[in-house]
Amino acid sequence: MVELGVGPCDASRHDKPHGLVGSPLPAVWRGPGHCGLPATHRHLHSDGRPQRGHHTTHQTGLHELDALQDQEVKDFRSKMFRISEEKMQQVQLMTWSEWLQACFSPQLEPGGGATPVTDGVNDKQAEASLKVTMHFDQSQDTASLKVWPSTSPSELMEQALRKWLTTHGPEEEGRQAEQYVLRVSDKLEFLCGDHPLIQYKYIKACLQAKECPHLTLVQVSTVQAMFEKEISAIGAVVNRKSSIPPLPLPPKRRGPSQVNTCVWQVSTHFKIVLIKGSKVNAEETAKVQVRAGLFHGTELLCKPAVSSESSGRSEHVWNSTLEFDITVSDLPRMTRLCFAVYAVMDKVKKQKSTKNAHINKYQTIRKSGKVHYPVAWVNTMLFDYKGQLKTGDIILHSWSSFPDELEEMLNPIGTIQTNPYTENTTALHIHLPDYNPHPILFPPFDKILEKAAEIAGSSDCLPMGRGGKKFHIELKEIMERDPLSQLCENEKDLIWTLRYDCMENFPQSLPKLLLSVKWSKHEDMAQLQALLQIWPKLSPRDALELLDFNYPDQYVREYAVGCLRDMSDEELSQYLLQLVQVLRYEPYYDCALTRFLLNRAQCNRNIGHFLFWHLRSEMHMPAVAVQFSLILEAYCRGSIPHIEVLKKQVEALSKLKSVNELIKLGTIKNARSKTKEAMLTKEAMMTCLRQSGYTETLSDLHSPLNPSVLLSGINVEKCRYMDSKMKPLWIVYNNKLLGGDTLGIIFKNGDDLRQDMLTLQILRLMDLLWKEANLDLRIVPYGCLATGDRSGLIEVVSSADTIANIQLTSSNVAAAAAFNKDALLNWLKEKNSGDALEKAIEEFTLSCAGYCVATYVLGIGDRHSDNIMVRSTGQLFHIDFGHILGNFKSKFGIKRERVPFILTHDFIHVIQQGKTGNTEKFGSFRNYCEQAYLILRRNGNLFITLFALMLTAGLPELTSVKDIQYLKDSLALGKTDDEALKQFRQKFDEALRESWTTKVNWMAHNVVKDNRS
Repeated sequence: MVELGVGPCDASRHDKPHGLVGSPLPAVWRGPGHCGLPATHRHLHSDGRPQRGHHTTHQTGLHELDALQDQEVKDFRSKMFRISEEKMQQVQLMTWSEWLQACFSPQLEPGGGATPVTDGVNDKQAEASLKVTMHFDQSQDTASLKVWPSTSPSELMEQALRKWLTTHGPEEEGRQAEQYVLRVSDKLEFLCGDHPLIQYKYIKACLQAKECPHLTLVQVSTVQAMFEKEISAIGAVVNRKSSIPPLPLPPKRRGPSQVNTCVWQVSTHFKIVLIKGSKVNAEETAKVQVRAGLFHGTELLCKPAVSSESSGRSEHVWNSTLEFDITVSDLPRMTRLCFAVYAVMDKVKKQKSTKNAHINKYQTIRKSGKVHYPVAWVNTMLFDYKGQLKTGDIILHSWSSFPDELEEMLNPIGTIQTNPYTENTTALHIHLPDYNPHPILFPPFDKILEKAAEIAGSSDCLPMGRGGKKFHIELKEIMERDPLSQLCENEKDLIWTLRYDCMENFPQSLPKLLLSVKWSKHEDMAQLQALLQIWPKLSPRDALELLDFNYPDQYVREYAVGCLRDMSDEELSQYLLQLVQVLRYEPYYDCALTRFLLNRAQCNRNIGHFLFWHLRSEMHMPAVAVQFSLILEAYCRGSIPHIEVLKKQVEALSKLKSVNELIKLGTIKNARSKTKEAMLTKEAMMTCLRQSGYTETLSDLHSPLNPSVLLSGINVEKCRYMDSKMKPLWIVYNNKLLGGDTLGIIFKNGDDLRQDMLTLQILRLMDLLWKEANLDLRIVPYGCLATGDRSGLIEVVSSADTIANIQLTSSNVAAAAAFNKDALLNWLKEKNSGDALEKAIEEFTLSCAGYCVATYVLGIGDRHSDNIMVRSTGQLFHIDFGHILGNFKSKFGIKRERVPFILTHDFIHVIQQGKTGNTEKFGSFRNYCEQAYLILRRNGNLFITLFALMLTAGLPELTSVKDIQYLKDSLALGKTDDEALKQFRQKFDEALRESWTTKVNWMAHNVVKDNRS
């Protein structure tokens, strides 16, 4: 009997893929200490995540992968090894300039260099001259130049060298621009390419902030030395691999070629044998049933089959056949067989014990006067990774935690991995029968197209549907609906009938056509595949939707990935978070999306950096542990020089975790005396950070938040820990590339940062969309990165303070501080004077408009004066996104936040420059808000898609489609622009009218918490 799933490995059995013997690759993706497949926790969420409060050992290492007796794993590793080796050979053939572009490429503004993106407020910036401070590598000399924003890096270098010659005389005349490259002075970011300076994000940011860009001329010989060092490291590894003799291949047995049967030839109805269930965690008095369903994505292919009721304790025997109303020939390639085990009771029971406490959080299902309580679920694919229909006895170890939404009590969106923690989990024993003496295979792609051609040429084939004007209007209305809108059967039939009209006139309608296909008819499936070959390419943004769980077909997903290949590196980075999450929807390790991500990551080190961390941060989740380990291994094998950089970061985070745990231990011991606690723990922290082992590990590394930033060493005197429950560390680093500057990083251990990371990613996208529409609202989407199980890093925004602290500086009475409308404007006056103050107020106005709209659209809650901040330059920004999508805090059943977004009178006082009744400035502010809202509305489908792609990530406030419905309502999708604008204006007026409630909340917050820093 075969057990599906990954359990603790027998490390004594090593069957390495060809070519992997003796590989020097370190398992940089593993955590500190023992790094094996998880084997301790058994309390898991529906997606296989460990529940909070339960320990898990950390992550899968090379020896565990070597020990896995799974042919799919072996085949994937062998294939990736060959691809990685080819990749390393390609790198060896690179020129130093190609290598520089791949490893340290600059961040560019959208627009591809054709037209500079201006801020929509001060377009003259693009015409004004730009003052640049030039530094010369290995020299203390600097030069100040005035150039046009349209100047290219090569032109700038020529001007800099001319100025150098005027001060250093004829002995330096041999210097040529070709001997140098241009680097951002405080980063490992080179201005590669010949774009206008304004197109580089660094230059654009300096221009907007009215700061002087600092650039350094670096000698090409320095870069070539870096390049040669990396090529040497690659050569050492490649040569070492090639010197190892390959494993001998097993002798080929000669005999008759294997005869296979095409699945389309099997007209028998699909059936399974349900043998028994063991360790069923149900009440002894309850009867147990099993429900089984066949799904293609979220589409139920036929009516579920239900077992008889079984009585007993934890063991239940059925030995019965469950037959489905679908023939084997019509099973789609990506069919999932989904099971639910549930207890049947005569009435709702009162919970007396904790044995089945989990059922309280799930809605019970009442049928025929009885109540059904979910006990467990499990899914498996019907075809294996080679396309062969599975047969034989299988044990499926199930999951005991259910999502908020169930389809016929089944969970098709859940993982197809079985629970690796088999000791106390419900197990279903099933038998998949043989329908033919020969293996049954799904037909290859050419046979599918042949089938489509056969259907098209048959006399029974209906002519291609062509609709008249009436049908075009109906189609257009259907196609304009958002992705959450359901299609009725008549609409699906219309779309399918007029599929050629859809292709020619509404190519972006492909997702709706795919939802209209009868996947339970292999003839329709074949016709769809043929049509897909001539379907126009979608834009990458539109193609993202096709990676949702609703579209499981292999060739559809390959088509989507083909569209994504048109993405620039900047755009791919923008959506990388979602692309990593939808890897969960891929049932097989080798797929188009995995290969695409690996290829782009190995061609651009910045993408590779974040792919590494997005994968590594979720390796504690058993549902993806093996899959993500395999992808990480493949990335590291194809990016040998990057390994040491990543290893250094992993080790540094391990040290920070140790410091954090030391502080937590100290605060528990010294809880009686807060003063004593602070002194002892701060002293212990300082002592720890000064130890050589910590100093060396925490110095000279690339920042995980931004790999182009080099962190030279910790400024121990400025480091501290914060007062919140998990005692986050406030770490101050010196910037290696620019002497006097420091930057701050917050290390959190015990808080899940993934929801913050998603919210900040969406804020970055909003900022991008506004800029594309020529509106720059000065958003501050600071860096945030989850690096492990409830741990991660947050960027400290320099020269910023909370509204609470700003208010308290003007009043000694916490209760009164919240009502001082002059405090914020006075603070800005202290930080700025003259023209700088006017600029700061403009920055405040724009950023306030951006965050008003963003927090309203995203339903960001818990907005108090300690999580809204202002920079000394005037930019307002929000932090801490623990509540999104309208999940506002409440007390005694009453929502504490009564306003759609924060717009207080002290904000308006700043916007109006301290002048009551300054309607012109306030009118401009309101206009910015309305423009920003309408721009987001035009991209509403994109936001819905991005949140839908995150549904299985396990975020606490994004667990079902119902959560995403909030976005549909806030963006007024389905309404006209006029209707939507009317709704937004009502919300704007409500925020203004009810702003006094915000002040009351802030007063209470100030009184409860001591905000003085």
